Amino acid sequence: MYIVYYTIFWVVSPIDDHNHLPPIVPAKKRMAESASRNFSKKLIEIDISSDTVCPWCFVGKKNLDKAIDASKDQYNFEIRWHPFFLDASAPKEGVNKKEFYRQKFGSRVEAMFRRMSEIFKGIGLEYDTSGLTGNTLDSHRLIHYTGKQAPEKQHSLVEELCLGYFTQGKYIGDREFLAETAKKLGIDGAEVFLSDPSNGTTEVKEELEKYSQNITGVPHYTINGKVKLSGAQPPETFQSAFEAASS
Repeated sequence: MYIVYYTIFWVVSPIDDHNHLPPIVPAKKRMAESASRNFSKKLIEIDISSDTVCPWCFVGKKNLDKAIDASKDQYNFEIRWHPFFLDASAPKEGVNKKEFYRQKFGSRVEAMFRRMSEIFKGIGLEYDTSGLTGNTLDSHRLIHYTGKQAPEKQHSLVEELCLGYFTQGKYIGDREFLAETAKKLGIDGAEVFLSDPSNGTTEVKEELEKYSQNITGVPHYTINGKVKLSGAQPPETFQSAFEAASS
């Protein structure tokens, strides 16, 4: 005769008085209910074309994150970032950010900086115009690499790159900054990948042609392949787009 012992785990809620215990719910049942709710959620797939020196792309991301947080009980999300170049001819060596934009936009640049400072304050950040700017190819190579090696970390990588460039005076083309950011997020192999400038270049070009050849500005969002949005939309617009895309 065999005797089989079963170990049962229980989740006990806090005691709400000294004389009575609340109902005891088996942990397996709670886990099954949670899995069932998660499985029943509709999937929202979001493809985003952006450039890492585009401040509106970062503002749009922050608004998108708010919309996702407000909708997480309804949907599961998959987000993919794709390259766009606001200025493909920008120098690979870092150049003074203020001077670069002054030459590009002339007398309008100070008003633009003031406007962006106001916008960033609205999302709880300080807009930093110090430091260098330049070509964004290496940042897009890293984003592409992360999308292949650790797709669940790609969205967080974009967040960290933008925080560095827009609020901390980091240079988006500095491979040391890029590698350190990847290391911070536990993206293995990024430093070695970035050390060879040919790694990922062809793939970035292919993504650019596939996702961005028919758009003229960023940020640009394609939701579930059918709903398209452009610009740093407010959270409510994203939420309406989720509903339309999932219907």
